[in-house]
Amino acid sequence: MENKKRIAILGGGPSGLFMFKRLVNTGNTDLSITIFERKNKLGSGMPYSAEGANDEHITNVSGNEIPPLVTSLDDWVKTVPKDTLDKYHMEAARFNEYKVLPRLLFGQYLTTQFDLLQKQAREAGVTYAIQYKTTVTDILDQPEKGVVIVETGDGEQTEFDRVIICTGHNWPKKHEGSVPDYFDSPYPPAKLALKLNHPVAIKGSSLTAVDAIRTLARHNGTFDKDKSGKLFYKPFSDHPDFKLVMHTRNGMLPAVRFHLEDSHLSNDSLLSKDEIKAHIKANNGFLSLDYIFERDFKLPIQAKEPEFYEKIKDMRLEEFVDAMMALREEVDPFQLLKAEYAEAEQSIKREKSVYWKEMLGVLSFSLNYPAKHLSAEDMQRLQQSLTPLISIVIAYIPQSSSEELLALHQAGVLELIPVGDESRVEPHENGGATYHYTDEAKNVQSVHYQTYVDCVGQPHLAFEELPFKSLIDGRTITPAKLKFSSADEGLKAMNAGKPVSKDDHGDYYLKVSGITINDHFQVVDAYGAYNERIYMMAVPYIGGYNPDYSGLDFSEEASGIIIERLMA
Repeated sequence: MENKKRIAILGGGPSGLFMFKRLVNTGNTDLSITIFERKNKLGSGMPYSAEGANDEHITNVSGNEIPPLVTSLDDWVKTVPKDTLDKYHMEAARFNEYKVLPRLLFGQYLTTQFDLLQKQAREAGVTYAIQYKTTVTDILDQPEKGVVIVETGDGEQTEFDRVIICTGHNWPKKHEGSVPDYFDSPYPPAKLALKLNHPVAIKGSSLTAVDAIRTLARHNGTFDKDKSGKLFYKPFSDHPDFKLVMHTRNGMLPAVRFHLEDSHLSNDSLLSKDEIKAHIKANNGFLSLDYIFERDFKLPIQAKEPEFYEKIKDMRLEEFVDAMMALREEVDPFQLLKAEYAEAEQSIKREKSVYWKEMLGVLSFSLNYPAKHLSAEDMQRLQQSLTPLISIVIAYIPQSSSEELLALHQAGVLELIPVGDESRVEPHENGGATYHYTDEAKNVQSVHYQTYVDCVGQPHLAFEELPFKSLIDGRTITPAKLKFSSADEGLKAMNAGKPVSKDDHGDYYLKVSGITINDHFQVVDAYGAYNERIYMMAVPYIGGYNPDYSGLDFSEEASGIIIERLMA
C-alpha cells in the first residue's frame, strides 16, 4: 500500500462514477482509490435520486446520448423486474435507446453501473474503498509533504496524493426555512407535495421549473387523456384557485427535445484542441468568440443546411441571436411550444435532426472547456447574448413534459409572465414573496404570492461559497477572473461598477463566478501556479470558466482530461 498512489474521489454521483470508470479502465494496480459518498448509495447523485426527483420526473437524455458505461441502457432495461417497470408504465419489449427514462429509474441504472465497475476493479486487482454516509467537511493541502488531507464530519483526517472533487449540485438556502412557503429551489421535490388553493409564483422556465410544475400539478389535480389520446388537466374541485405562474426575463419557454444526429455532442467538423491552441497563440493569448462562432457553428451548418446557412452567413453573433430571439418573441410561448412539439415529433419519427439547434448545443459544448481563454469582453458578450439563446434552445424539454405544460395552459392553470431583467423578488415575513417587475405595457407591478419557488436552475456559486474553508484560507484556490483585451474597456467596466480589478502592470480583470482552474481541471493558487494534487469537477464552483452544464457529457469529457494528467 505504501507504494500505491492514493486517490480520493469526493462524491459518488455521476461525476464520481465516470472518474472511477476512467481509473478502473487504466488497469493500473499501483492505485489505491477511496470514494467518499454522503449517502448510502453510489451513482445516482442528486438529479437521479430522491434529492432531485420523484416518480413523475424524467430525463432529458435518451440511451443513445449517454456516454458508454459497462452495459447499455437498452440492455439494462431488459433486466429490470416487471413490477418496477409497471410502476413507471414501461414495457421492456417496447423500450429502445431513443427513449427517455424516469429519472429515479435512470438513477438505478447508474447505481448498477457503479456496482459493475467495482466488480471490474476487483477482477483487475485495482484497490478501492467506499466510505458511505460520509460528509467531507474540509480539504487541507500540504505542499511541503506533497499530500492532501481530507477531513470528514467525524473529525477523521486521511492523507492522499491526489484529490478529485466531484461533489455535484449544491442548492444554498437563503430564505427557505425562515420564510414560510418560500423555496430557494424545488429540491428535494417531496417538499412540494402541497395542497394549494392559490396562485404559485415560479421563477424561471428552465427544466428545473418544469420539475416543480410536474410535482405541484399532481398534488392539486389530475392528468387524463380524452378519446383522441390528447392529454388534459383537471384541478381538484376544492382547489379552484390553484394556478402556476411562471416568471421569465424574456417571456420564453425552452425548446422541445428533437432527434439528435450526433448524440454525444462531438463533431468531426469542430476545431481540434491543437487548432484552438494555435488560434489563442496567434490572437494575443485570447480565444475569439467570433472565431469559434464562425468555425464551430456556421461552417458545419453550411454543409448540412445550406439554405439556413445562406440566411445567417453574414450575421455576426449578436445579429444571429437577435434574429433567433425575434422569431420566438413574435409568437405566444405556448403556441410556439405546440409548434415545436409537432416539429420535434416529426424529427424523432424521421430520425432527422433540427440541425441548427443541434449545432447550437455542440457550439455550447465546444466553447465550454476553452472558455477560460476568452477575453473579459467576449465573456460578457457570451453571457449577455449567446447564453440566453443556448439556455432556451438546448434545454430540450421531453415530449411528455411539453404535453403536460400545454394541458395545464389549456386548463387555465399555467401562465407565463415576462418580467424583464430588472425584476426582483422580496421575501414576505408572513410567507411567500412579492414579485416586483415592469410589465409589457410599462406598468410597475408588485404582486404577492403565498407560495414562491425559485426555479432558475443550479446557480453558479461564488468562490466564497466553497465549503472547504482551508483551501480558501490557505490561498490554495483563488477567485476566477478574465483579462480585458482592452484597458479602455476594463476601465469603463470598472467605472460602471462591475467586479473589475487592476493589477500592477495596468491590466484589468473581470471577476467571474467560482474558482480558477487550468485546462486540466487543476486548481490554481494566488500566485498563478496550478496544484498538481487537487482537481475540481464540481460544476457549481467552476461556472465562471466552464459556463455550460452538460450533465453526463461533461462528466465523461472532464474525467477524460483529468485521467490524462493523472497518468502522465
